[in-house]
Amino acid sequence: MSDHDVFLADCPARSTLNLIADTWSVVVVFGLGGGPRRYSDLRDRIGGISNKMLTQTLRKLERNGLVERRDLATAPAGVEYRLTELGRSLLGPVTVLARWAEDHAEELAGEDGA
Repeated sequence: MSDHDVFLADCPARSTLNLIADTWSVVVVFGLGGGPRRYSDLRDRIGGISNKMLTQTLRKLERNGLVERRDLATAPAGVEYRLTELGRSLLGPVTVLARWAEDHAEELAGEDGA
């Protein structure tokens, strides 16, 4: 860990975490970890995400250099998403986080079962 103070509003690590550490960004990165996917394939793979939220999340990840959007020359026209090199570098930490969440799901579950 670096000498950055995550308690400071202008901390680079804190700013970065704000960009990538929301639920859907982590799930989308994980969903693209196996390789490029069409929008509909990704939507079908990720349960519970609306079209609007998936679109917003993909655009945010693309803006931040984690995801690349590619128009496919197919009929009908299609779009494919893939992780960039930077996005692939996030897979290791995301995988560790997902495993930790699975291992501790029962301990973390509240009274509502969530």
